[in-house]
Amino acid sequence: MTTQLLRKQIYIHKRQQILLKRLAKERGISEAEIIRQAIDREAANAIPVPSYANQDSWDEALAFMRSLANRRDQFREPLRWNRTELYEERLNRF
Repeated sequence: MTTQLLRKQIYIHKRQQILLKRLAKERGISEAEIIRQAIDREAANAIPVPSYANQDSWDEALAFMRSLANRRDQFREPLRWNRTELYEERLNRF
């Protein structure tokens, strides 16, 4: 299977050019191969960016979460329970 290579022109900074030449010489491969490998590494490590199809839904969810955070003062006293109470409560459901 042969891979078709496409020509691309890019602009890089002078320091990148120096680095690119040095890497290619050290590794014994072409400058283009260094760039191809960098693209492959970037693609492999990329974190997918979710598509927010419905911004209104996200805004509604955020508003709900903020309302819960604002109500936390109502729940200052932690719930106190023990295993026996939970077991009895479960049995009483049936």
